[in-house]
Amino acid sequence: MSTTARTGHGRSWVRRIGIAAIVAYCLAPFYWMVVSSLRRPADQFSNALVPSPVSFDNYAAAFDERNGFGRALFNSLLVAGTTTVITLVVAISAGYAVARLDFRGKSLVLTLVIACSMFPPITMVVPLLELFTDAGWINTYQAMIVPSMSFALPLAVWNLSAFFRQMPAELESAAQVDGCTPAQAFRKVILPLAAPGVFTTAILVFIMSWNEFLIAVSVVNERQKMTSNVIVALFTGQYKFDQPFGTQMAAGVVVTLPLVIAVLVFQRRIVDGLTAGGLK
Repeated sequence: MSTTARTGHGRSWVRRIGIAAIVAYCLAPFYWMVVSSLRRPADQFSNALVPSPVSFDNYAAAFDERNGFGRALFNSLLVAGTTTVITLVVAISAGYAVARLDFRGKSLVLTLVIACSMFPPITMVVPLLELFTDAGWINTYQAMIVPSMSFALPLAVWNLSAFFRQMPAELESAAQVDGCTPAQAFRKVILPLAAPGVFTTAILVFIMSWNEFLIAVSVVNERQKMTSNVIVALFTGQYKFDQPFGTQMAAGVVVTLPLVIAVLVFQRRIVDGLTAGGLK
């Protein structure tokens, strides 16, 4: 084997080891959460890498009716799903308009859109709490949906405007030559071709809304309306000051698993959406 071949082979192994190290570093917390959730309550402070014996008592405790975790999962799905749908409708329209229309201050508009995502959520809690109190929105779903939209819209508009900008304007012209109105050209030609970008944006918005905690814990104090992230933080143990780590780990696995499965199932679409703009 020549020196060049040996060097290339060595670099290949270095890259593989580096990738493996990064993957292990990223997955280690999730693995430890799964392992902790499968321990018996009496073994929750064990440091063994593999639970022995495997127990599902923590999962049974997480779904105990007194915790309200099942209802909280439904609330999270409702809030994240509604936020995703409304955000996509607004972001698709805004992103297409920004990409296709020429108007004064266009760059300023995009700058303001992305600047809106720079505000720390903690700085908005008190104003939102006062606003929602005056509007009678405390302990309502819209009190969680509207702020989630405000955080997700800048990212969605920015992604979709960049995606639409890469699509040739001749597509609409050709569709109008064939008899389509501008609205029909957008609906029948542009939107289907933009499906990868829209799908990727939807996944990102859903994950952001599903993981939202700060606003949900601030504007909702009625247990029936709380999302899963808030309910997990409120789990109580057998005694007043007992911290149910195993039950919280089990609930954390249940909350995280749908996102992991969604990314694994739709990873090809996500990659296509992230790279399609550059390819087009």
